[in-house]
Amino acid sequence: MSAAPDDAAARARRPAGGLVLPAIVALAAFLILIGLGTWQLERLAWKQELLARVEARVHAPPVAVPAPALWPNLTREADEYRRVRVRGTFDHGRETLVYTVRGEDAAGPVKGQGYLVVTPLLRSDGPPILVNRGFVPSDRRDPATRAEGQVAGEVEVVGLLRLPEEASWFVPANDPARGGFFRMDPAGIAAARRVPGAAPFVIDEEANAVPGGLPLSGGTRLAFPNRHLEYALTWYGLAAALVGVTAAFLWTRRRGGGSG
Repeated sequence: MSAAPDDAAARARRPAGGLVLPAIVALAAFLILIGLGTWQLERLAWKQELLARVEARVHAPPVAVPAPALWPNLTREADEYRRVRVRGTFDHGRETLVYTVRGEDAAGPVKGQGYLVVTPLLRSDGPPILVNRGFVPSDRRDPATRAEGQVAGEVEVVGLLRLPEEASWFVPANDPARGGFFRMDPAGIAAARRVPGAAPFVIDEEANAVPGGLPLSGGTRLAFPNRHLEYALTWYGLAAALVGVTAAFLWTRRRGGGSG
């Protein structure tokens, strides 16, 4: 009879020892979930700052394009979406078509698959700059079908300074040898079209009245997805659920071990 207390103590110790590993795993998962939620809150603050910065820049008075000496120091934080003004003459013979899709949320009746018309602007007071003149539908990709829009003589371009588009798994790589461009890469476009010394950025031309209506300018997308708060709450919610599930599991295991 004297062995009974010892057996009970042993049974009580075994479950407690068996709960250590699940508790450690749950704690690690909890810390990861909390970290992910906090990271999303940090991203939310960054996105809100970005939206405020872009909003201020696109409505500011246009300024002269940066001088070539400043080009190596351009950054997305300081210069992306800056509203600029420049004068020059379009070299329509070296325009490039960059494939895109104009979504249903875009303004105006022209939507669907098509191209952005990127044309070198030759300047008398500086190196050439590539200008994104706007969208043309696929059936108007041939310049001959929109000859009125091939404006001649010196023009003034006002638009937003855009740095090279970052590579993405969802966008095919450019294929200059075959004339296939899917991403805005000013250096690659300038090299393919033999535009030496071109600026390392593109100017997205603002909406204006183009003869014949094409290219359709002013289509810079300024809507940035901002679901970071939603994601943060999701991660925090999962962390809270994990605490509840783990507590129930540990309590059930411990109670079951003690009653054995």
